[in-house]
Amino acid sequence: MSLPAVFSFIPFTNMLPIPAIDVIESKCVRLTKGDYATKTTYRDDPAEVAREFEDLGFRRLHLVDLDGARAGRVVNLCVLERITSATDLIVDFGGGVKTHDDLHAVFESGAQMVTLGSVAVKQPHKVDEWAATYGTDRIIIGADALDGTVRISGWEQESGVSLTDFISRYYDRGFRRVLCTDISRDGMLQGPATALYRSLLDHFPELTLIASGGVGSMADLEALDAAGVPEAVFGKAIYEGKINLKEVAERFL
Repeated sequence: MSLPAVFSFIPFTNMLPIPAIDVIESKCVRLTKGDYATKTTYRDDPAEVAREFEDLGFRRLHLVDLDGARAGRVVNLCVLERITSATDLIVDFGGGVKTHDDLHAVFESGAQMVTLGSVAVKQPHKVDEWAATYGTDRIIIGADALDGTVRISGWEQESGVSLTDFISRYYDRGFRRVLCTDISRDGMLQGPATALYRSLLDHFPELTLIASGGVGSMADLEALDAAGVPEAVFGKAIYEGKINLKEVAERFL
């Protein structure tokens, strides 16, 4: 598969909802607060789930290789390939991307964007080099935090870096796409960290912030939209039947 052409986005008047698929052992799963011991398997075929999202009108997909995030290398590349072969979704892929070969393989397999977390904390110079090659629009900085501090390696390790300092480092270098997860809310279905996201947008006014974690209802998505959040990832609420995807598509797409 050839490297995908540079793409453009149609401007949205509403917040863009982005369904998520998290993968362990090639299956669709969800965790709670990033704890691998809480794994719940929902579906055996992530590609089938992705096709269902596309059929409802969704254009974006957030795909996370949880095995890769934990192992420090991409593990579920075959799942990415199946999804990009079966759909026309704009896929951003995260989990285990640590080397240029990893990044190239992910793009070759059909991802149009990549989310970088641990490597963005540990080796920022490498991310700068990749941005020079592929462009900042294809790189999403994964800023996943607990109590204001970024965590890495599948959220299992503290980085010692504050969330705002981490985002500032990349914002000052022209990166505008940041996926921010409040880990304390992830998988809890008790509402997103709307106040945190509003604060970040006030501090970084040109940020394309992708909110993640805690969405458990249509009202939560409406609250993020009202707060001016450009994009929001949600997953567990789908699989637990808390959100009607058809209603989300009719409201936001």
